[in-house]
Amino acid sequence: MKQLLLFFTLFITLSQVHSQQNLPTDYLSKEFHKGRREAFRNLMPNNSVAVVFSYPERVFSKDVNYNYHQNPDLYYLSGYKEPDAVLLLFKEDQGVEKYNEILFVRERNAGKETWTGRRLGAEAAKSKLGFTTVYNGKDFKDFAIDFKKLSTIIYDKIPTDIGNDKSGFDLYGLLESFKTKAGITTENETSINLFTNITNSLREIKTPEEMDLLRKSVKLSCIAHNEVMKAIGPDMSENEADGIHAYIHRHYGAEAEGYAPIVGAGANGCILHYGENNSTKIDNQLLLMDVGSEYHGYSADVTRTIPANGKFSEEQKAIYQLVYEAQEEVFKICKPGTPIQNLNQKSKEVIAAGLIKLGIITDPKDVRIYYPHGCSHFLGLDVHDKGNYMGKLKENMVLTVEPGIYIPANSKCDKKWWNIGVRIEDDLAITKDSYENLSAESPRKWQDIEKLATQKSTFNEMKFPKI
Repeated sequence: MKQLLLFFTLFITLSQVHSQQNLPTDYLSKEFHKGRREAFRNLMPNNSVAVVFSYPERVFSKDVNYNYHQNPDLYYLSGYKEPDAVLLLFKEDQGVEKYNEILFVRERNAGKETWTGRRLGAEAAKSKLGFTTVYNGKDFKDFAIDFKKLSTIIYDKIPTDIGNDKSGFDLYGLLESFKTKAGITTENETSINLFTNITNSLREIKTPEEMDLLRKSVKLSCIAHNEVMKAIGPDMSENEADGIHAYIHRHYGAEAEGYAPIVGAGANGCILHYGENNSTKIDNQLLLMDVGSEYHGYSADVTRTIPANGKFSEEQKAIYQLVYEAQEEVFKICKPGTPIQNLNQKSKEVIAAGLIKLGIITDPKDVRIYYPHGCSHFLGLDVHDKGNYMGKLKENMVLTVEPGIYIPANSKCDKKWWNIGVRIEDDLAITKDSYENLSAESPRKWQDIEKLATQKSTFNEMKFPKI
């Protein structure tokens, strides 16, 4: 029996080694993650430890989980992509072994890997992720760490809505062991704020390696937007437009979208986070598409608003041009030293003046009725990435500029404006003295959108059986 089990384990291992060929080669390197850990450690106070847990798995339906998405902070610091893990970073060397970091991971299990996929395991985590000290999660409970001798324990908010498989070393078990070891009965806001401040400061500035992935994510998102501009017609459904984005993202190697796609026609475009994408015909309306890929963890966030029939009506054009002008004015102040809050203020000023000129509002403060969201957010491992939003723009920040106007039916203005929703969103990298528009490849001017709409798309030629 033991020989059979050994053979089965060896077979699974060899099969996995063989099947892991032809993987992408442009993931972040183990040197990148090691450098991020060093940068984090440099910001820690003396005699401290940072404790970073994986995200929990989430149930999609009964015994089926959603595709797993790692805690971006844990991925940033380790490169580890699996659940049921915890990373410990110490300011100073610990113990006779002189370690300053420990990663606890899921144990290899041939039977479970047959059902739910490969596991990296402790040994591979050493070689592939660049850690010296790695243990299986089951070792965490009894591992000799005296948290009480440390002056500061740095950690993020502890999740509570997680499953418990009763093993004692799933995420639930790891968290319970940590709270017991550290004597935590209630969360310490000082510890959480310190963790947030450090990760905000690190993640708001992108390294060259991160910029490579962001550029690719934004570029392939632009290609998708452009393809929909060429393929669109009044008979296309929102879901079809959504599907074109998804296909192109996968074609270029993106694992997913960075957020739930927003593809809304007419009145649906006036719903800021519209997500149904199920209107069967766009008709002769504007289609607002807020869709960005996630490429190796890094999210694009691009929005284009286009006419389904290829031509803006006069009313659509007037609203679109106002949003475009607001974006252009914000671009002018996108440079190091500008307070981030000024971007939102500038966009509000331009849109308020324009809406007054069009007779849609009479008081500037009423701009919030038709432009209820902010203008910019950081972009990276999260679509709304970490950063210091009350600070100033710095070189190598990446953030969006996304003014918008949304006029739903029954608004207190002329009926001719009803059901016009426009948002234009671009992804900007702040340079030494200005900015670079990473999403410039997808046209923003209404004239350029109409011109691109005259071209044919590969998707126009696709024919499927009727059902």
